[in-house]
Amino acid sequence: MYERNAGASRRSFLAAAGGTAAVGLAGCLGGGSGSGGGGLDELTVAHMPIYPDLQWYVMEGEGYFSEIDAEIDGREFTDGPAIVQAFAGGDIDIAMFGIVPAMIVIDKGIAAQVTAANIREPMGIMAKESFRDTFEEHGGDAFAMWEDERGRPFRFGTFPQGSVPDVLLRYWLREIGVDPEANDSVEIREINGANSVWQAINGGDIDGTSIMEPVPTIAQEEGSSVTMLRTAAEILPGQPAAVTLMSDAVRDSPLATQFLEQHVRATEFIGKSPDATAQHVESGIGMPADRARTALDSPLSNFVTDPASINEATPVFSEFAADNGQIGEQLTNDQIFDFDVYDSL
Repeated sequence: MYERNAGASRRSFLAAAGGTAAVGLAGCLGGGSGSGGGGLDELTVAHMPIYPDLQWYVMEGEGYFSEIDAEIDGREFTDGPAIVQAFAGGDIDIAMFGIVPAMIVIDKGIAAQVTAANIREPMGIMAKESFRDTFEEHGGDAFAMWEDERGRPFRFGTFPQGSVPDVLLRYWLREIGVDPEANDSVEIREINGANSVWQAINGGDIDGTSIMEPVPTIAQEEGSSVTMLRTAAEILPGQPAAVTLMSDAVRDSPLATQFLEQHVRATEFIGKSPDATAQHVESGIGMPADRARTALDSPLSNFVTDPASINEATPVFSEFAADNGQIGEQLTNDQIFDFDVYDSL
C-alpha cells in the first residue's frame, strides 16, 4: 500500500518563472522501518522535488506502489546532505538522490548500494550567447579573452562544490585546459537551488551555469541571453546524476525487485506518455504542465533505470568526491553498485 506522508504538501515550482522552490521535511522523520529497523512491512523512501527524481512522482501518481508488498512512506527533502543524515540515522530504506551523496552514505560504512539510475546525462553547460562564437573558435582560451574584453572573469554559477552540476562543470573545464582554481579568468559561484540559479541568470549576475532541466527550457522560453553550450552527453557520455540507493536489508528482500519493477514501469511511462507525465510533474513538483511537457523533449531528459548505463562515467564523480574530501578515498564501482537486482528483473 502507498500512504502519502501526511506532512507533505504540494510543491511550488518557481510559481512565477518555472524553476524549483522545494519544501522539505527535515526534522519530521521517524516511524519508518529504516535500514536498521525491524520488519520490512514498510519502506521509507527519501526523494527530492526535482526533475531527475521524476520516477517517484509517476509511481506515486499512477498508483504503482500498490504493486509492492509493503507500505510506502515517502519523505521529501530539500537536499542530499539531509538525506545522508537521515540514512545514517537508520530512518531511510531507499533514497532517490544524487550519485555523490549516495557515495557519501556508502563511504560512511552504511550498508547500502545503488541499484538503479534515475536519469543519465541530465546536465548542460550554458553560457552567454556572445561567448559561444569565441569559444567555438578558441576553446578554453575564450575565457581569458572574455576577461581581457570586460575586465572581469567569466562567472559561472551552479550548485555547491561537490554536487553533480559542479562536478560536471569542473570536469569539463579541466578537459578543455582550464583550471578554475588557478585561472583568474573563470569564477565559480555556489548557488543553492535551481530557482536561485535561474534568478542569477535572469538578473545578469552570472554568465553561465551547469544545470539540469527545467532551467534550460525556462531560459529558452524566456528569451535569455544564456543558452546551451554543451550537453552532458557531449562532455561525459553516461554522466550519472540521480540514483536509487537501497539499504542492504531491502536489497536482500523481494521488495528490492518489486520496487525496481515499478521504477522500470515509471521510466517506460515517461517515455511513452509525455503528456500524462507532464501532469505528474505539475501535481507532484509544481512545475507548470506546459513547460514540463517542453522540458520532456529536451536532450537532457534521459530517464533510465539500468544502473549499468551510468557505471562507466561514475568513477569521474568518485574521483572528484575523494579530491573534495567528501569521501575518504575513491570508491570502486563494485562498492557503489549492486547490478544484480536490476539484472534479475
